[in-house]
Amino acid sequence: MGGVLVLARAGASARVIGGKARIRGVARGFKGFYAGRPADAGEEPMSDRGRERDLVLAPNEFAFILDATKGNINVYVGPHKTSLANTDEPVVFDPTTKRFGRRVLDEAIQPISIAPEGWYLVLKNPARDGSHPRTGALNNLPDLEVGRKVNIKGPISFALWPGQMIRTIPGHQLRSNQYLLVRVYDEAAAKANWKNAVVKGRGDVEGEQGGEALDKLASELTIGKELVIRGTDVSFYMPPTGVEVVPEGEQNYVREAVTLERLEYCILLDEDGNKRYIQGPAVVFPQPTESFVEKAGARKFKAIELNENSGIYLKVIAPYEEGGRSFKVGDELFLTGKEEMIYFPRPEHAIIKYGEQETHYAVAIPAGEARYVLDRLSGQITLKRGPCIFLPDPRHEVIVRRILDPRTASLWFPGNQEAIEYNRALAAAERKEGAAPGIAAEAARSPAPKGAAPGRPAAPPAAPARAEFAGDGFTRSQSFTAPRTIVLDTRFEGAVAIAVWTGYAVLVVNKTGARRVISGPSTHLLEYDETLQSMELSTGTPKSEDKLIKTVYLRALNNKVSDKVEAETRDLVAVHLTLSYRVNFEGDPARWFDVENYVKFLCDHLRSLIRHAVKQHGIERFYGEAAAVIRDAVLGAAVEGKRSGRSFPENGMRIYDVEVLDVKIGDEMIAEHLVEAQHSVVQSTLALAAEQRRLSYTRETEAINQQVAEVQSQTRQRSLSLKTDEVGQALRLRLAEIAAEMESRQQRQAGELREQEAQGAIHAAALARSKQERELELALAGQALEQRLRELSAEVAAVSEKSRAVSPDLIAALQAFGDRALAEKMAESMAPLAILGGESVAEVLSRLLQGTPLARLLSAPPAEG
Repeated sequence: MGGVLVLARAGASARVIGGKARIRGVARGFKGFYAGRPADAGEEPMSDRGRERDLVLAPNEFAFILDATKGNINVYVGPHKTSLANTDEPVVFDPTTKRFGRRVLDEAIQPISIAPEGWYLVLKNPARDGSHPRTGALNNLPDLEVGRKVNIKGPISFALWPGQMIRTIPGHQLRSNQYLLVRVYDEAAAKANWKNAVVKGRGDVEGEQGGEALDKLASELTIGKELVIRGTDVSFYMPPTGVEVVPEGEQNYVREAVTLERLEYCILLDEDGNKRYIQGPAVVFPQPTESFVEKAGARKFKAIELNENSGIYLKVIAPYEEGGRSFKVGDELFLTGKEEMIYFPRPEHAIIKYGEQETHYAVAIPAGEARYVLDRLSGQITLKRGPCIFLPDPRHEVIVRRILDPRTASLWFPGNQEAIEYNRALAAAERKEGAAPGIAAEAARSPAPKGAAPGRPAAPPAAPARAEFAGDGFTRSQSFTAPRTIVLDTRFEGAVAIAVWTGYAVLVVNKTGARRVISGPSTHLLEYDETLQSMELSTGTPKSEDKLIKTVYLRALNNKVSDKVEAETRDLVAVHLTLSYRVNFEGDPARWFDVENYVKFLCDHLRSLIRHAVKQHGIERFYGEAAAVIRDAVLGAAVEGKRSGRSFPENGMRIYDVEVLDVKIGDEMIAEHLVEAQHSVVQSTLALAAEQRRLSYTRETEAINQQVAEVQSQTRQRSLSLKTDEVGQALRLRLAEIAAEMESRQQRQAGELREQEAQGAIHAAALARSKQERELELALAGQALEQRLRELSAEVAAVSEKSRAVSPDLIAALQAFGDRALAEKMAESMAPLAILGGESVAEVLSRLLQGTPLARLLSAPPAEG
């Protein structure tokens, strides 16, 4: 069935009427304008006539009832119950056909339109008085403003009048990188209601009105005018009456702006065909008439990174001035990293591409190699030699390849099948692409990512910029990362290089006829118009023109040419000679290639000379002296052991040696006779040589024996002489030892004598010093004794004077007192000894002091009292 899908609010109840479920609830939003359930094509509405019917409407429900007698359509809004007559028919409005279709009663019940807070309703054909069907009553159809459309913000809910269409849309919430495209469909209503738009400014804190940034757009409100509401200015928006939001697709009202990071850009294409390039970082909002240019689904692109070895080819499509220079339409530019490392496209530039190639890369030219460069303006092809990194300017320079046909490739590079196959493949590609004959332009044949500059890695294809944000960061590997390595395989990419080996030479000829000889060892890079002159040389033995070999390489040093010569001796005997000539090319190299087939030229001339020389000798002499005869004929007679050789002034060729490899006689009988004669001569010679050898052997043997005897005698004499010399030497040695020993003893005795004399002198000196010391000591002792005597005399005199002053009684008293004190001290000291011996102290003391003056003290009676 056609129509509109209504989404029921969570918690809506369902009741079954007539065996079918009917959903009750609040619609939250749906696709398109809602006006009821359209009738299916060919569907016969079920008739409820003939029986009583009750219309029961729950809250938030309504139904259209057609009075079949008058044609009026009434609106019933729940909660409501009524009984329908037989002439009342339930109908719904089809917004597609704009007609009412009959339905069964259950299918005619519709939910009312509800817009919660933050939503709005778009109502078509509103009532002229702005009224809506009343709840719980029967409503007659008012006058509608057919064709008019109004926007009603929530929260609000109401039923529809017959013929009205409505759409519930959530308010548009915008992030800073989002925008809305709005269109003015009613100029007068838009101007009148512009202030009624629900706008939340990006910087507002409270209140619904905050769109100061939109006030300046009020003057641009004309019917059909499209405006952009940016998320950087507005965070929430609901349009007023007269303005509608243009969806992108079916229900996508909010559009995504393009967020550009650094090194990114986007392109906006206007309806008038002009483009606008915007560089990051930025949030890009298009104008109403602009659209983003997309490529492979991406709307933003990476800037082109350039360096000194890369560039882009541009054409000016609009005049402009920059840096004091003016550029006009049609100018071509080649921008490299030397001028600008990061390139952002601009409206005045268009990139000239060859296939998918946008960036032109330099080519690595190693040392000893080169590239053919075509000047597109003059048509001249030059060589760019290495080592260098060459970046051709595509405005007037094109790197070209030279194609060699298989015959030339095999001639110049004999045995190099890879070079032949490469040139064959290159020629096939040229025929397929229809390029100019002889030139294969690398710029047109090899796109940069696939066939990047030879000798450098292919540039990776530019990936579209991702839409999601990726912050800056550093990633460090936990393992070793090998350095970047490239492989230079330029064998077939550059100019044709001819490697001339040691001892060889080639003749280079250009289109103007200029010639030059390149001698090896050398590597020559051919100009584009240069080629190598070829030669055809005779082959086989003997040399003939039946089979010629074609080559461009001349063996100029140590060349070897073999040939067979048939000659006849003076006695008419045919001989067959096998010879080998050693040839050098000398002098001016420009003459070396003047004779095309120098092998034939040399062999023909020498055959004539050799036949003439052989004719001058008989077979026997010639057979014995064949090598000398031929060498004299070819190289000339030897002068001081050296031969001058044979020169050919026509091409600077000189034969410096000839080898006679074989001499055969044509007549077999003569050959046999010569062999027999030679055998006889050899036998006689061998016998004579044997006798001579025996004589020589005897003579040498006897001479050797004599020499041996002489040597042995000399040896014995020499031995005796040596022994005599040894005895004399031993005697002289002994005498020398005795004389040395005597002289040594005398010297030792003389030394000891001198030592004794020195010791006597030392002892005498010591005695003298000792005597002097004794005499000094005696003198000092005498003086000291005299001094002591004087002191004693003085003391004696003093004591005498003191003695005379002391009486005898005093002396006795003092003596007695001292003895008594001594006895007391001794008694104290002997007390422990007396105790140990079991005796009294007096007994011990009397035994000890017996016979001394103190004994009387112990024997005297004790004093009284």
